Amino acid sequence: MKATVVKHTGSHYLLSQLPEWNPFMAVVKGKLRLSQGESTNPIAVGDLVEYERDETTKGETLCTIKEVLPRKNCIIRRSTNLSRQNHVIAANVDCIFLILTLSFPEIKQQFVDRFLVTCEAYGAPVVILLNKVDLYLDTNGEYIQEGVKEEVEAFKNIYLKAGYDIIDVSVKNGYNIQKIRELCKDKIVLFSGQSGVGKSSLVNAIDTALNLKTADISSAHLQGKHTTTFYEMHPISSGGFVIDSPGIRGFGLVDFSKDELSNYFPEMLRVEDECKFIPCTHTHEPGCAVKKGVEEGTISPERYASYIAMLEDDNKYRDSV
Repeated sequence: MKATVVKHTGSHYLLSQLPEWNPFMAVVKGKLRLSQGESTNPIAVGDLVEYERDETTKGETLCTIKEVLPRKNCIIRRSTNLSRQNHVIAANVDCIFLILTLSFPEIKQQFVDRFLVTCEAYGAPVVILLNKVDLYLDTNGEYIQEGVKEEVEAFKNIYLKAGYDIIDVSVKNGYNIQKIRELCKDKIVLFSGQSGVGKSSLVNAIDTALNLKTADISSAHLQGKHTTTFYEMHPISSGGFVIDSPGIRGFGLVDFSKDELSNYFPEMLRVEDECKFIPCTHTHEPGCAVKKGVEEGTISPERYASYIAMLEDDNKYRDSV
């Protein structure tokens, strides 16, 4: 029998036969290993698994996960410890919403670019949500704070140029909440981002019946506090399922070679066949189409700088912000 993992809390899992919502508990016997290597969690929320029902000597039914079926995609990062283990955030998602805030907490571009590179590498569609826009936009989308427009548009230009969709949202005044609700309909979506960006509040706004735990961020350090402790899927009343996840303070890349890294920058991938030398590292080679794109403004210098930093970072397999 098959079911989807909707929550895990260590050694115990909740499964449901989606699209029906009928969660039941299951355990794992033995150690499951995934083809992509050692993992802190060989079974992740969103995984489709094979399970069996067994009757215990007391007449109780025990469900046991036997196999994790092949994933269509996943989002994965290097574990926070210094080992080479990875951690699968979620699997088999139809869309990932990467939630950012302009300044509360501030955007850390290395985190953003590492997250997006990983989504590209593992085939997970991603949309950027710029949250808490009520701090500088009214409900008509007009700027109410001087000096912010240029900063916001400069950030958006970086990622729009790369090919990503960006949606302004606000839980406080409901700006674009209905649009996000419609994008979630009949899909499995993941809400992810750094601590304090408002993931759980946004999920609550999409379906007020959920009432997920939230907390204010620290004004002293402009950092969030972890309020979600487990990865968990929830059904939403408008249709579909959302995965709420703990805030991420850092994002380590997993198993990327220097030769393939540029493939996960869409704006570079579009032009790299025009490079004079193939393969091309896009660093020192003459006739490089990527460097030409940076000079001409079709590839943002900020994204190119992130690419170079990832190439040069000997610790790229560990968390970094």
